[in-house]
Amino acid sequence: MLIHEPVLLNEVIQVLNPKSGEFFIDGTVGGGGHAAAIEKYLGSDGRILAVDVDDEAVERTTAEFKISNLKFKIFHANYTEIPEILKKEKLPKADGLILDFGFSSFQIDDSKRGFSFLHAAPLDMRYDIHSKNVSAEDVVNGVSEKDLALIFWKYGEERWSRVIAKKIINERKKKRIKTTIELAHIVEKAISRKGRTHPATKIFQALRIYVNKELENVETIMREISDIVGNNGRVAVISFHSLEDRIVKNAFRDLVKSKKAIFINKKPIIPTRTEILKNPRSRSAKLRAIQII
Repeated sequence: MLIHEPVLLNEVIQVLNPKSGEFFIDGTVGGGGHAAAIEKYLGSDGRILAVDVDDEAVERTTAEFKISNLKFKIFHANYTEIPEILKKEKLPKADGLILDFGFSSFQIDDSKRGFSFLHAAPLDMRYDIHSKNVSAEDVVNGVSEKDLALIFWKYGEERWSRVIAKKIINERKKKRIKTTIELAHIVEKAISRKGRTHPATKIFQALRIYVNKELENVETIMREISDIVGNNGRVAVISFHSLEDRIVKNAFRDLVKSKKAIFINKKPIIPTRTEILKNPRSRSAKLRAIQII
């Protein structure tokens, strides 16, 4: 049974409208919830290509769905590599593409990954722990004060970015900052902000985005849509913060303006109150969708 609760599942199925015999791509398969739901509509002749940069997600989803047939292929890769995979596997352009830019409950709850300050963990934050990307520990301990502040401001929209960066620099002179708890405590000491969210929330978001090159990857996949999805194909993208959503919104608008696509929904679809109560992590999700023409 799947543990991961896919966000906006019914809405994704509605905008993608999968049909028997079609070929779909899930570029962020994660726990497999969206892919599993789509597969039910594709019939015996349909196919799914599933991709994820997290090798643990690939292993888990492969085991869950016992993916060993031509109908359902899964690859450990970044979604920006989909055009290369299509070419290598001699696959056609897809009838549908789903991208969910959120990170899953598996990743948040994995105490080894360092995504959350709720667990004592190494400051890693890489989706692909085997990648050559620098870790969050490398960034926190190796980047200049000016660049740290810029990362916190640009990717976390943290108004106290300079104050926090200065505090981190002072603390790392004493000893290397290695764990999530250490970093969270440093941020707490740097600012006295009170509220519903932890003072380190935006700092952890900024580091995760920077380490995994998330915004650059979103920009890349938006440029590749026409190479991935064929005529009349549908594209659904779920974003979780304004930085990603702005890129998707502008890319979709440009495709529509150039008459390469039409909007399936002009305004973003957001979770219902019922879904938010059931899955609080869905509260900031926005779904945008277009059809290629």
